[in-house]
Amino acid sequence: MPIYRRDFVKASLHAGAGLSLLPFMGTSSRAQSTAAPVTHSFDNNTVRDLAKALAEHPYQAPSHALPDALAHMNFDQFMSIAYNSEKALWHGDNLAFDVEFFPRGYLYRPRIEMFEVIDGQANSITYDPDLFTYRDGSLRITEDVGFSGLRLRYALNTPGVMEECAVFLGASYFRALAKGQNYGLSARGFAQDTGTLKGEEFPLFRSFWLEKPAPGNDFVVIHALMDSPSLTGAFRFTIRPGDTTLFDVESSFFPRRDIDGSGIAPLTGMYYFDANDRQHVNDWRPAAHDSEALQIWTGSGQQLYRPLTNPTDLQFSAFSDAGPYGYGLMQRKHDFRDYEDLALHYEKRPSLWIEPVGNWGEGSVDLVEIPTPSEVNDNIVSFWRPKHPLKAGQAYHFTYRMYWGWDTPWPTRLARVTATRVGGVVDHPEARLFVLDFIGEPFHSLPKDTAFHLTPTTSAGTIRNVTLTPNPETQGLRAFFELVPGTAKLCELQAQLTTDQGPISENWLYRWTP
Repeated sequence: MPIYRRDFVKASLHAGAGLSLLPFMGTSSRAQSTAAPVTHSFDNNTVRDLAKALAEHPYQAPSHALPDALAHMNFDQFMSIAYNSEKALWHGDNLAFDVEFFPRGYLYRPRIEMFEVIDGQANSITYDPDLFTYRDGSLRITEDVGFSGLRLRYALNTPGVMEECAVFLGASYFRALAKGQNYGLSARGFAQDTGTLKGEEFPLFRSFWLEKPAPGNDFVVIHALMDSPSLTGAFRFTIRPGDTTLFDVESSFFPRRDIDGSGIAPLTGMYYFDANDRQHVNDWRPAAHDSEALQIWTGSGQQLYRPLTNPTDLQFSAFSDAGPYGYGLMQRKHDFRDYEDLALHYEKRPSLWIEPVGNWGEGSVDLVEIPTPSEVNDNIVSFWRPKHPLKAGQAYHFTYRMYWGWDTPWPTRLARVTATRVGGVVDHPEARLFVLDFIGEPFHSLPKDTAFHLTPTTSAGTIRNVTLTPNPETQGLRAFFELVPGTAKLCELQAQLTTDQGPISENWLYRWTP
């Protein structure tokens, strides 16, 4: 899959978050490729025990020292270093997976330790400059500089043809895709103080352990150790690529200090514009975004749909809940004509749905929308925030399943919003016209003479001229209403289709700002 410059921009936010090796692992930073490989026993408790022990020590910022050629490389130089696929880990072993590694340099300076696990033994994966090919020979460094991340490969689209299905690179960022998709939004191990005045802290996956899969297995297990000034973490990822790519995630966190602004299972993506929000955009395309909406299925059974915006000022929204069934950043539009972008193909970007395993208790699904002048920046973040702060010296465990795919993992009998459009009103310059399209099962299963109703509400201003009309192009309904904000600087809107028997659609939410 191609990698574009925006894939590296977010790394500049956390380029200082490198790591040294754990002193109690019996390893040290190796300067020469002649250093002996590191071996240790390994089981499902190893990384959790390491994280717990590491949290009992003060955080030590690692060195970013690199040879000059790597320390000063630019984007093009970084991209010119290619991994030799013939030397991928497990290549030629007749397995469903193999693994390639990223070089260090450019924005990816920290050395990330890699281990292969076979039969309860972990062996360090040794750097060799001949694992890579170089257009610029000066970038071939013989010192043992190590790796910055990894890519997992699988025959995702064509039998026998290995291609990327997941990447772990930069801080605690990782991303994946399903069959027929291109890379889009990312996930993270943990988000802290996102969108706050404190300034965000970016933990880093400092070490990975790759369990060698058995022949015939269509899944692979990867463990990761996370560290930051505020906490440590241990992760176990069980990855199953396919029509929907699944990650089963077991995570444990060990705070070094109390954390108020914690973000569990965070998602990060880009929203530049769409038909609901293009007042400040001068672009010929219909839309440009990784995700178009935040969707939540609450613990009480509500289905919420909140289109994203690119606001003038940073916006923070919190949707309180107890025991949510799931949430995700969704990309529902899958037609090329929705974007008309021959290079970036936003219609092939995945949606990412988080399904908690077990009851996560009280908290909120938070959404941070950051202004961006272009599609280069990741400006959307969503995560689960527990109601109570994480306390220093305690252990916290969260298990969840991630669905990288085309939609939510379960069907719904409710009507769904397929488009949100916002425009002006000819006879009232201050008013805004909202146009919502609904499709779904109710329009096929209910009697033809069913009376549908829409009663939109707003937290400020007034709503007028509500109209519903059949949409023969979609076999659904189109709703119109006008918002007159008056002097309001923010309006929280809601709308839901109903019949005389009750609601028949998901609950559409929207935050309007000038």
